[in-house]
Amino acid sequence: MAEIVVSRQEPSKGTRPDGAVNETEASRKVREMFTQIAPRYDLLNHILSLQMDRMWRARTAKILQPLNHSHAKILDLCCGTGDLAFALSRRGPARVWGADFAHTMLVRARAKAAQASTENGTRAIPFVESDALRLPFADGAFDLVTAAFGFRNLANYEAGLLEIRRVLKTGGTIAILEFTEPKPGWFGDLYRWYFRAVLPRIGGLISGDKAAYTYLPKSVARFFQPAELRELMLGNGFESVEARVWTGATVALHTGRKSVV
Repeated sequence: MAEIVVSRQEPSKGTRPDGAVNETEASRKVREMFTQIAPRYDLLNHILSLQMDRMWRARTAKILQPLNHSHAKILDLCCGTGDLAFALSRRGPARVWGADFAHTMLVRARAKAAQASTENGTRAIPFVESDALRLPFADGAFDLVTAAFGFRNLANYEAGLLEIRRVLKTGGTIAILEFTEPKPGWFGDLYRWYFRAVLPRIGGLISGDKAAYTYLPKSVARFFQPAELRELMLGNGFESVEARVWTGATVALHTGRKSVV
């Protein structure tokens, strides 16, 4: 195994795919990238994570189950093809919405929702095409806002937190499930080798878009460590922020509540 050199950079204010010099370009490139990989997105998630992505979402939905009551409204932000929204819907009677700005992702999410509704007689989840930084929902509309592996792709993280805060009720809960990088050591080095050398090749081969799966490890490397994201959330209107770190510190679930002021 080749040596992987870890160069920890300061986390960015928002994602910056290669070639993007501002927020507008970053947002456009991310949308184009997810539009391109949508046909193989679910398959690659399961293959590249060794099926762990299913477990992470299921665990998140279980932790959030006390909030999933009959009067609750939940928004799954950056929902992709809807897997976390479906996991949340299976866990309780709350009304769940999904939102994403990649149309081809939502086409698949809506098809999955329609199939689940037909097979199980459950209420179909509405999926809304929308930029996470400009949501078409009223202030205080939701009791819970979630984001699974999508918050990292926002062009402006503080703006994303403030928009989530806007659509949450006072005292409402935010939950961000996101990749993080383990510390240097045998496991961390092995993870980085897989994430940076192996994953882009497999992802590119199956999806036909190697750039998207080269972007993934780069974006994770530039993203916040759990303590850093916690501080950002505390500084942008959330309280009681807690980070749960799983699977060798490769994934973290941050939860917090919208503060009164």
